[in-house]
Amino acid sequence: GYLSPYFINKPDTGIVELENPYILMADKKISNVRELLPLLESVAKSSKPLLIISEDLEGEALATLVVNSMRGIVKVAAVKAPGFGDRRKAMLQDISILTSGSVISEELAMELEKATLEDL
Repeated sequence: GYLSPYFINKPDTGIVELENPYILMADKKISNVRELLPLLESVAKSSKPLLIISEDLEGEALATLVVNSMRGIVKVAAVKAPGFGDRRKAMLQDISILTSGSVISEELAMELEKATLEDL
């Protein structure tokens, strides 16, 4: 499920609905908003929604996403990646194949701060 009830944009049904979103997949815990800022700015300029699938998202990063979503700056939702351990990484790879995106993985020397819209 989603990481915050504030991402709900269909309150009558309690669901989050995003139309043709960018999908950020990361195999790490995201807690520092500075990692997301360059990407968030690019997404905001594009006016497309953003779905974040990561190991976890917490602290100031989650708070910033909630505030930006509530203010209508960026339409965003965040969910925990399915599975655990190596199985989680494999499932993220499967999702990336289905969505034609990339998994931002530190194991592959990829940094979230340097991710671009082309990686989503």
